[in-house]
Amino acid sequence: MASQRRHMIGDCRFVGSINEVAPAAWDVLTGQQPFLKHAFLLALETTRCIGGDTGWTPLYALLYRAEALVAAMPLYLKQHSYGEYVFDWAWADAYQRAGLRYYPKLLSAIPFTPVGGRRLLANDVDDQRQLLAGVLQFARETGISGVHCLFPAVADARVMEEAGLMCRRGVQFHWRNAGYRDMDDFLGSLTRDKRKKIRQERRRVADAGVEIIRKTAAQIEDSDWVFFERCYRHTYREHHSSPYLNLAFFRALGQQLAECCVLILAYRDGAPLAAALDMADFPSEHAGAERRLYGRYWGALEYIPNLHFELCYYQGIEHAIAHGFDVFEGGAQGEHKLARGLLPVATESWHWLSDPRFADAIERYLEREGENISAYLGELEAHAPFRDALPGTS
Repeated sequence: MASQRRHMIGDCRFVGSINEVAPAAWDVLTGQQPFLKHAFLLALETTRCIGGDTGWTPLYALLYRAEALVAAMPLYLKQHSYGEYVFDWAWADAYQRAGLRYYPKLLSAIPFTPVGGRRLLANDVDDQRQLLAGVLQFARETGISGVHCLFPAVADARVMEEAGLMCRRGVQFHWRNAGYRDMDDFLGSLTRDKRKKIRQERRRVADAGVEIIRKTAAQIEDSDWVFFERCYRHTYREHHSSPYLNLAFFRALGQQLAECCVLILAYRDGAPLAAALDMADFPSEHAGAERRLYGRYWGALEYIPNLHFELCYYQGIEHAIAHGFDVFEGGAQGEHKLARGLLPVATESWHWLSDPRFADAIERYLEREGENISAYLGELEAHAPFRDALPGTS
């Protein structure tokens, strides 16, 4: 795939396709998360989920030394703010009303994937600083309105703070494994009313005649991917929206990242009726490193009460317990997750705007918003569903 964009800023290169980077050279920087892997990002390109007229134009930032890749950043030139899960539509509207252009903007994130992780991919903090400086200089020289980085790892965020980017806080809900033996052990850690509610919800799904199986890796057949994509597309249509991903992409996941896929299928009278897809971290080479399971996509061909909770939360938690995952991430937003054992977690995104007037105004806004988020987190934590200390806090 030939790049349509290639730029140099100092020692930083900007290329228009992940295919211009050797997979081994990229993957050695990424760690265990599947969404950062070369195969995942390439699948988004080759199946046309990004690129073309999607409003997501790849523009990966690369730092080489002696022809060896030492730092990289997943980066996209965005023509809108769809698929990001950190909402800046009001900022774009303010720019437009002032007669300025907010788009295109530069975004460092995993498309359509609101999970935290590495963004300044490097093993040396000086390389991270140099790479980020190159990205900011590229934005200045090309007149781009701003650079935005969503859900970066803590170490990356500190480099962004040092460079003068502004922090925006948010909230997600994650389940943490406190060494539970099984699902009943987990439920036993909850307050009586929350435990009773979950058991009732699961019983109602079973009473509706629904049977559920989880498939991983080579167990997942092509017909399963075809059915899953049908459910995924149907649910988007029910919400009067267009899906971001397609069957070719999901098939690519099954071929290139099969060991990370957990496909949850619901049947009634032998016929499939709903499905959910979770993605798992690769095993880490580092002793003691956390492994995460990520609840990602789901869909159903018909409505059955509580089936969404079963496929998207309870099955993920069961799988995490059975296979020793430390954290199950339940996706973006959703206070209803709290009652189901997923606890509030503060998230961050980092922003640089080229226009100093808007930068000042938005910085003041973010300070007020951050105070509200802190109060909201405190309120949520006060309603935690556990009988004793929160998992990981005792």
